[in-house]
Amino acid sequence: MDIVFLVARLLFAVIFLLSAVGHLTQADAMAQYSTYKGAPGGKTGVILSGLTMGVGALMVLFGIFGDIGSLLIAATLIPVSFFMHAHWKESDAQAKQTEQISFNKNLGLIGGALALFLLFAVQGADMGLSVTGSLIQLG
Repeated sequence: MDIVFLVARLLFAVIFLLSAVGHLTQADAMAQYSTYKGAPGGKTGVILSGLTMGVGALMVLFGIFGDIGSLLIAATLIPVSFFMHAHWKESDAQAKQTEQISFNKNLGLIGGALALFLLFAVQGADMGLSVTGSLIQLG
């Protein structure tokens, strides 16, 4: 089971590692788009969200306080979902559908991050193939 959990962590983390690279290497363009979408923070917000996603993903991937890494990812996705994928603000049907799909995808990723948090926090070092246990102990 340890290898299955490691593969799951890898597949989950790669989404956020790739996104973090995009945030950090294309910060100017992403800042312009985020400003257009009404998100606060500009370039600083783009860089900070990229860093939190990247750090969180590395923590989940390597099992270095994976509970905290999972929470970092969830905490980043919540405002991003509401600012960047506000489908309820769109009047064009195609744009509305595209944003709703992205919003719903993020809801699923938030759910996945919270499920990983719970696994790390309940199982801790027993999860296997992790560098550390969790900082938060539940159950």
